[in-house]
Amino acid sequence: MSREVVTSGKQIGEDQVGLGIIAAMAALALAAVLARKQKYRRLAQSSGTVTAARRLNRAAGTLAFSVLFDSAIEHYRGSFHNKAMYTPLVVSSLALAVSAHGVNDERSEMHRLRDAIYVAAAVIGAIGTGFHIYNVAKGPGGINWQSVFYGAPLGAPAAIALSGLLGAAAERIRDSDPHRPRVFGLPAGRLAAAIASLGLLGTTGEASLLHFRGAFHNPFMFLPVTLPPVSAALLAETALGKQHRSRWFTRWWLRLTTAMGFVGVCFHAYGVHRNMGGWRNWRQNVLNGPPLPAPPSFAGLALAGLAALTLVEDRPDA
Repeated sequence: MSREVVTSGKQIGEDQVGLGIIAAMAALALAAVLARKQKYRRLAQSSGTVTAARRLNRAAGTLAFSVLFDSAIEHYRGSFHNKAMYTPLVVSSLALAVSAHGVNDERSEMHRLRDAIYVAAAVIGAIGTGFHIYNVAKGPGGINWQSVFYGAPLGAPAAIALSGLLGAAAERIRDSDPHRPRVFGLPAGRLAAAIASLGLLGTTGEASLLHFRGAFHNPFMFLPVTLPPVSAALLAETALGKQHRSRWFTRWWLRLTTAMGFVGVCFHAYGVHRNMGGWRNWRQNVLNGPPLPAPPSFAGLALAGLAALTLVEDRPDA
């Protein structure tokens, strides 16, 4: 009898422990559900601005990717004779890393480290542009067609500056009022549209210069000098035009420009193939052929324009 009582008491104790564990697990699950609902409620309030910020992070990362590999190829061809030529590789790598982090970040608040890296990228890109202008100007005859054609590309460091500007704008959009997002006191969507518009014009200018050097021997070489200027004009209208209007054509054209930027890599790969030895002689032809990482810069700026449209269409006063 005593053994049965002990066994029964032990069973009751085990049942109580089991019920306690189940109750604890249920409490934790309920807390997790409530926390998740609170998170989604917070995200729902600022989903438009967070979505736009993540898209700007993606655009900044696309530009950083283009600069990273383009600078690596061009500066390797220059044998890194100036140690400062390693700087864009480091800066663009950091910008690419924090952009990837930002794309996956759903929080509606600024990330201080990301912002610091973006601001540093913008400043270093501006300094690098000055270096490239100086290198072109100190060549024989100063700034002329020959030096501009074959000297340091003026637009390359500007791309990392644009990446930094767009990334810094993304962080400030996260941290602003979701109903009236502002960056440096200006409407966030219109400012992002203006930055993307100016960036597309500058990138088109560099593509025009290099494709003119190539005598536009392939009719597809006219695409980077015709599609992006239209995108730039449409984004300028977005930045300066009326608030309450549909911009479906702008969105469609920006998507077309984005596709052109990525497809352009295939055209440049074909251009490398056309050189003597083709891809079997890739060590030489990648250095001397059309730059493979250059076209995605158009895609990055068009993606920034799409992010700007997200803000302007959802919040006309943004």
